[in-house]
Amino acid sequence: MQTLTRFLLAAASGALLSSAPLAASAPDAPPAAAQTFETRLDNGMKVIVREDHRAPSVVHMVWYGVGAMDEPPGLTGISHMLEHAMFKGTANIPAGEFSRRIAQMGGRENAFTSHDYTAYFQQIPPAELGKAMALEADRMSNLQVSDELFLPERDVVAEERRMRTEDNPHTLLFEQLMATAYQSHPYHHPVIGWMDDIRHYSAQAALDWYRTWYAPNNATLVVVGDVAHAEVFALARQHYGAAKSRPLPTRRVQEEAPQRGAREVRVHAPAAVPVLYLAWPVPVIRDVKDARDAYALEMLSAILDGSEGARLPRKLVRATGMAISAGTHYSNISRGPGLFIFSAAPTPEHNTEELARAFLDEIAEIAENGVSAEELQRALTQATAQQVYKRDSLMGQAMEIGALELTGHRWQDDAALLAGLARVTSEDVQTVARRYFTPEHTTRAELIPTTDAPASAPRP
Repeated sequence: MQTLTRFLLAAASGALLSSAPLAASAPDAPPAAAQTFETRLDNGMKVIVREDHRAPSVVHMVWYGVGAMDEPPGLTGISHMLEHAMFKGTANIPAGEFSRRIAQMGGRENAFTSHDYTAYFQQIPPAELGKAMALEADRMSNLQVSDELFLPERDVVAEERRMRTEDNPHTLLFEQLMATAYQSHPYHHPVIGWMDDIRHYSAQAALDWYRTWYAPNNATLVVVGDVAHAEVFALARQHYGAAKSRPLPTRRVQEEAPQRGAREVRVHAPAAVPVLYLAWPVPVIRDVKDARDAYALEMLSAILDGSEGARLPRKLVRATGMAISAGTHYSNISRGPGLFIFSAAPTPEHNTEELARAFLDEIAEIAENGVSAEELQRALTQATAQQVYKRDSLMGQAMEIGALELTGHRWQDDAALLAGLARVTSEDVQTVARRYFTPEHTTRAELIPTTDAPASAPRP
């Protein structure tokens, strides 16, 4: 899985990651600082516009600063449930009409919820931007949540959980990994919520959540595409400016309690092969200018699993044939605490214990000897390619801006993030390999197959 800073790494390709110079050259400068503009409406809503005139299209996204980590016990998943309810109509627009009008414009639209935020987006022709804003602004202020429409949608969400989690052994395993690795932080809870909570949602609970968090002063509008920023600012004032700001609940920055011993969970479910997860608590970026370990962990993840030539797929999958798949996941941009995760599925001739030892041996080898300049170069080259692809996507640019803004950073921080990654050395990677992968801080989650039901091997 590629993370935000992994594709930001590309622009650092002319810098030094070790004592040897890197040969990769940076791609052409993206539409970034010189073409990105910001303002704030009187009601507190932030508006960020990036002009990119290469294609006659525009992405319009509204990000709300609320996600699963803000939910209290008994209401897990209510942010995701409200995302569904937002398509069920307002005092002015009947259910289904929002999507029909966007389609009529020749556009597409959707929404997503994470632990950290909730976002709604449309990609439309530039001439239709004002109409899309009017629709989105309407449901920011005028949502209606009736039992008639809400209760059937609650059943839809329950079925979504059954299909995507409870009937999917890999997702079920990952859910249990998170619930075991996080004991006190709300990342313990799944974004979709626990089934018992879903079954007990009420229309009033969803409406209360909406009235608590869906305020313009808790929202960021991101517009990327073939537009002029001054015109977008004027449209934003016209359509969103009338929304009333509201006092927001005080949020305490909650930290995960220190882990004082190894943890383990097993999930017995129908699957074709066993699956192993190993996870360790690690830091994420809070200050982009002072996050040396987080940058080094990102590079470690790329060296282990950043390409088909990285260590884990090369050694565990192709050279030894021990694993069907093997990789890592680490995201250093989040509101909450971080995990560094190894996942793998063994071939029939091997087992999860062998895979765990092989990964820890790889970490021990890096802790002892560091990594080569060639490996750092390879990780950088791969990231450069990913950055080029991202720059060709209006949605990719909008996602990057929104994710930075909603995790306590700024869109302008991309330069500092690149500088931090560019400073990573072999010794930095060696240091984090020594520091964080200790037995007492390990969480192990293992899928134990109960039948020969077909299942694909996961990728982190």
